[in-house]
Amino acid sequence: MRKYNSNKKEDYYSKTLFAQKLKLAYEIASPRIQQYLEEEIKFVLNFIKPSDTVLELGCGYGRVLKYLAEKARKVVGIDISQVNLDYAKEYLSAYKNIETHYMTARKLRFPPQSFDLVLGIQNPISSFKIDPQILIHESLRVTKDKGKVLLSSYSEKIWNERLDWFVEQSKKGLIGEIDLEKTKNGVIFCKDGFTATTFTKEDFSFLISELNLVAEIVEVDSSSIFCVINVKHRNKL
Repeated sequence: MRKYNSNKKEDYYSKTLFAQKLKLAYEIASPRIQQYLEEEIKFVLNFIKPSDTVLELGCGYGRVLKYLAEKARKVVGIDISQVNLDYAKEYLSAYKNIETHYMTARKLRFPPQSFDLVLGIQNPISSFKIDPQILIHESLRVTKDKGKVLLSSYSEKIWNERLDWFVEQSKKGLIGEIDLEKTKNGVIFCKDGFTATTFTKEDFSFLISELNLVAEIVEVDSSSIFCVINVKHRNKL
């Protein structure tokens, strides 16, 4: 299983790629990447009921929150970039059932069993630079007994398109220059020290086994790997 990278790049997305720059990163994505992003959202929406309270980890400027808010009773987003959250207030001004908080997923400041669904999409298991066991433990703690935790990463089947997308972001000055000699096997290296890794199906399976949890690990659209954790087994942690 890939090791998490707990270093000074933990806050890369709060100091380098945030708000309007983050929004531009999605806008320049190729049609295949746009499809990947849309299919992730569609998959998540299938788990939401109108009465649900939903938490999104790493909500950024609110790209996903607005879709969640159209199905759930209440949606909460957290992010480590205050600039992202300030921008989200404007971006999400039409939605009255969304609230956002400046917070790290490493230590969620919510009471136990606050949410019906906790989700992190587009590779938080890697991009947050948090020990995956801590991330899952905190997510389970704030999820209700009959709820679920959803975490996604990239499928290896979309590697070429993913790499092209990161290269385009680099050309636009949104992230550091890509080190193409070192970049391979699902890991993208930037010359400024930032790395973007992934979790495979096997990585998720190993992690879930270590934590003695029950989860369904599924591939969506040949682009995402989703780990859907059944929260009723949290007491085994």
